[in-house]
Amino acid sequence: MFASQASPRLEPGSLTRVGPALRSPGGPVANVGLALHRLGVPTALMGKVGDDLFGREIIRLIEREGPGLASGMIRAVGQDTSYTIVISPPGTDRLFLHHPGANDTFGARDVKLDGLEGARLMHFGYPPIMHGFSSDGGEAMWRVFGQARSRAMATSLDMCSIDPASEAGRVDWRAWLERVLPVVDLFQPSFEELRWMLMGATPAGDAPAEIDEVRELAGQCLAMGAAVVAIKLGEHGLYLRSSEEAGRLGDVPGGVLADVEAWRGRELLQPCYEVEVVGTTGSGDATIAGLLAALLRGDDAADAVRAATATGACCVEAPDATGGIKAWRRIEQRLADGWAQRAHGLRLDDGWSDAAPHRGPADRGRD
Repeated sequence: MFASQASPRLEPGSLTRVGPALRSPGGPVANVGLALHRLGVPTALMGKVGDDLFGREIIRLIEREGPGLASGMIRAVGQDTSYTIVISPPGTDRLFLHHPGANDTFGARDVKLDGLEGARLMHFGYPPIMHGFSSDGGEAMWRVFGQARSRAMATSLDMCSIDPASEAGRVDWRAWLERVLPVVDLFQPSFEELRWMLMGATPAGDAPAEIDEVRELAGQCLAMGAAVVAIKLGEHGLYLRSSEEAGRLGDVPGGVLADVEAWRGRELLQPCYEVEVVGTTGSGDATIAGLLAALLRGDDAADAVRAATATGACCVEAPDATGGIKAWRRIEQRLADGWAQRAHGLRLDDGWSDAAPHRGPADRGRD
């Protein structure tokens, strides 16, 4: 990743002086896992790296965060480690150059649930860039999540951007979601990712103009079987909507939604918090970590979306994906001190409340 004092002009043949390269583990395993660890949630990381220089460095960086955190990582002999070059000029969103590496050989057989007794939740991220989980119509993902739920673990799923020219760009993602979402308790894609999957290609960086676009996509996901849908809206914040069906919410394992009635039929929009943005890498994963940590603490829906966006805000105060994440007590204190919120910029109709988190038409108005 590079940074510079002014936004560089990336033109063929040009040379732009930039800041020092930063290296950090990335992706959902490291970003969400290490963020949860820093927030005080006991966490086990599970993924696959190669036996190359990148793989050894990733293991070292993870182990530096805490003893035993890398014990569930697979080190595949003779395989390349997945890597991403993140180009993050100041004042604009980042872009990615990605090599899937060993992630393309990571499959259902690599998910080892033995030894995870007492775990309450499994989070899985980025199946579109994992051949073993994107190419079979969702069968592997359905099987892994089904096994996790049978062991009393709630399931959480995140997506990622899709290269239309790649193999994943030819997947019928609507059919994939129809297969998988009945065993997904918490579905947490970005607006751009979800609109691409359900409605076809959308320009990179395209953002919702009206909340109705977001509500429609969330409604489709709930109809497919998800219990709770949280859609990341970038600078607009986080939208959360939960099922109206008490039976579906009561079916969520791990005691994650212990008060089913308090979670039934919720619809909330939480704006971002005011910060000086240094880099946006990992902000979506940090937001997910904040939400999952809140659910594991037993927070209600309103407190959970506040915790999620607050954790995401801390993330963008550092150039890498996890450097800005602090212990939960420090984030909680910022909220208690009256941390200012940004305007979300979405057009809300009369069915929405004025105070944040804004309550939508589907919300049952319970705190």
